[in-house]
Amino acid sequence: MKQITKYILNIVVVFTAAMFFSCKDNYNEVQKIGISENEPIGEAENINLKFTDSGKITRHLIGKRMLDYSNRDFPYYEFPEGATLHIFDDNKKSTIVADYAVVYDATSIIDLQKNVVITTHDKRVLKSEQLYFDRKKQWIFTNVPVTFESSQDIIHGNGFDSNGDFTNAEVLEVNGIFAVED
Repeated sequence: MKQITKYILNIVVVFTAAMFFSCKDNYNEVQKIGISENEPIGEAENINLKFTDSGKITRHLIGKRMLDYSNRDFPYYEFPEGATLHIFDDNKKSTIVADYAVVYDATSIIDLQKNVVITTHDKRVLKSEQLYFDRKKQWIFTNVPVTFESSQDIIHGNGFDSNGDFTNAEVLEVNGIFAVED
């Protein structure tokens, strides 16, 4: 009987030790319970953000809905129902409108898609189905068809490259230029 008790005690010790050493720190996984990797970590509706610098409004972002995917390895914010951004510079207003947008914070790239229209303060208009804006470099670019309208002409092409204030704007692979009559 003493031998059986000792045998059972040895088995219990072995199982306890095995369980103790098999445990691992999975606190991060426990925190993610209930949050699917394919789901946003947050949602916002009727967005109306105003960015200021020295008391002046510099940008005004308006959107119907924003999905926050900052829980991903490559975090981003999605505007599935579009967004409008007004940019103010020395009392001059330019506007960017898109039916869909994704903001990648890690790279400072904004991907604008579907019916993208940029209207500058001096009434130049750029239209495309997709544009990228690099916030760090203040650079706008695309390789898809565009239409660029100024007071002098309308230019159709495949691609666009410009600095942020359109002082160095260029339509790439020009397909046609049409003069605008007064």
